[in-house]
Amino acid sequence: MAQDDIVDLFIIGGGINGVGIARDAAGRGLSVSLAEMNDLGWATSSASTKLFHGGLRYLEYFEIGLVRKALIERETLLRVMPHISWPMRFVLPYHKDMRFEGDTPTSKLLSVFMPWMKGRRPAWLIRLGLFLYDNLGGREILPATRKVDLTADEVGQGIEDRFTFGYEYSDCWVEDARLVVLNARDAEARGAEIMVQTKVTSAERADEHWVISLTDGETGETFERRAKMLVNAGGPWVEDVIRQVTRTNSSEGVRLVRGSHIVTKRLFQHDKAYFFQGEDGRIIFAIPYETDFTLIGTTDAEHPEVSSKPVCTDEERDYLIKFANGYFKHDITKEDVVWTYSGVRPLYDDGAKSATAATRDYVLSVYDDGAPMLNVFGGKITTYRKLAENALAKIAPFIGDISDSWTAGVALPGGDFSVDGVQDLIEGLVVDYPFLDDAWAKRLVRAYGTDARRMLGDAGAPSDLGRHFGANLTEREVRWLMAHEYARHGDDIVWRRSKLGLRMSEAEISLLDEWMQTERGRQ
Repeated sequence: MAQDDIVDLFIIGGGINGVGIARDAAGRGLSVSLAEMNDLGWATSSASTKLFHGGLRYLEYFEIGLVRKALIERETLLRVMPHISWPMRFVLPYHKDMRFEGDTPTSKLLSVFMPWMKGRRPAWLIRLGLFLYDNLGGREILPATRKVDLTADEVGQGIEDRFTFGYEYSDCWVEDARLVVLNARDAEARGAEIMVQTKVTSAERADEHWVISLTDGETGETFERRAKMLVNAGGPWVEDVIRQVTRTNSSEGVRLVRGSHIVTKRLFQHDKAYFFQGEDGRIIFAIPYETDFTLIGTTDAEHPEVSSKPVCTDEERDYLIKFANGYFKHDITKEDVVWTYSGVRPLYDDGAKSATAATRDYVLSVYDDGAPMLNVFGGKITTYRKLAENALAKIAPFIGDISDSWTAGVALPGGDFSVDGVQDLIEGLVVDYPFLDDAWAKRLVRAYGTDARRMLGDAGAPSDLGRHFGANLTEREVRWLMAHEYARHGDDIVWRRSKLGLRMSEAEISLLDEWMQTERGRQ
C-alpha cells in the first residue's frame, strides 16, 4: 500500500479527549482520522456538571498538581471560547456541622493533630483551601474569594436561616457537548477526518502500521483505514478497545464511576451557583441552568460495567433531593424534577478505596510492541487541552518532528471575540435581525458566537428561516447543525448541540427527527 494512504494518527473515540487530540494534531500538520461509534460527546463528555473548575474538593486529597493545572487552564480556555464558557460565582454556605468524607488525607491528618474536631470541617480550613484556590493558578480574569453575609446578601434569601455566613469564589461554566463539537469542527477545518456513527470493530498491527476495520452504524458498510499510530481515547470503553479491539495484553484499566444529576424548575432568582457540603462529607452543586431551571449534582457511585447504560437511579435522585433540601428553605420533591442525566467517568484505576477518592488526573500510556498505541486513561474536561498537548509529546517520537504546541491562544469556531463581548454580540444580533427577541438572540450567541450571523445569513423575517420545530428551533439552524456540526438525529440537536429538549415535547422531537431522516435520504 502507498505510504500516502496511511494517516499519522487514527483516534478511537469522539469525546472531549479524542477531539482535543485530533484538533491539536491536525493543527501541527499531522494527518488524522477519528471514529466515534455514536454521536460526538455522546457519553461522558455530554454528562458532566458543565464546569471548567480546578476541583476545590480535590485539595483535600492533596491533588495539588491536578488542581493547579486545572486552575491555570480555566482562564486559558475562557479566552478562546467566551461564547460557550463564562465566569460564574459559587456560594459556599458554612455551618459548624459540616464534616469531611471519612477517609480523605486531610481528615486523617486533622484527626491526628486535632482529634477534638471529630471529623468536622473547620471554617479556617475552608478559607485556607479557598486561598490556595485563588492563588495556585495565577488568576487574572476571575475575581477573588470573598466572605458573604447570608443574612443580608440575596444569595442567602433562599437557603435555611441556620446558614449565616459563607464564602463566594469563582469558577467557570462550560457547555460541555458544544465544546466537543467545536473541537471536532476545528480539527476537520485543519484537515482531520471526523467520522460519527462509525464503530471500530478491530485494529490489527501489520508491519509497522495499523489496519483498522470500521463499520458504518447506519448503513452497515464496512471499510478500512491505515495509520502509523493508534490513539485509544475510548473513555469508558478504553479497556474494551485494549482487550477486544486491539487484543493487547495490558494490566492497566479504568474505574467506572457514575455521576448523576437532576434538573428542577428554577429554585432561586440570582445567577450565582451554590456549593453545598453534606454532613456525610460529600458535596453537590446547585447551578442556574438554561434560564428557567436549576441543575443539581453530582453523585459518585461505582458503575458495574460499560455495557450497562448509566441512568440516574431513584435512589440517586432521592439522595440529591434530600441533600438539596438540607439547604433550601422550600423543599423540592421528585415531582419538581423535570429531567435527569447520568454519565460514567472512566477514572484511572489507582486502587483507591472509594469512588470519590479515585484520582481525576489522567494517565497516558504508550505500547510500542510493533506499531505504537497511546491509551488515554481518565482526565477531566477542564484539562482536556493540556491532555492533548501531553499526548502529542508522547506521540512525537513515533511520528517524527512535529511543530510546537499552539492551541492555548487560538479561538474555537465562533469564539473570536473578547471575554466581555457577549452582550454586545447579543445586542448587535437583535439590531440586525429585528425578528429575534433577546432570549432567542442570547441562545444563538451562547451556542454559536460570531457564527450566529453565518447561520442566520440574509434572513429578514422568521419565515426566511424555514420550518419551526418548537422552542425557536428553525429549519435553517437544523440545516446548519447537520452540515457543520455532525448532527444526524433529533436527540443530537435537542440534548447535545443544545438543551432544547427541556422546552420541546416528545412529539416535536420525533417530528424533528423524522424531518432530518427525510432530508438525509435526499442527499
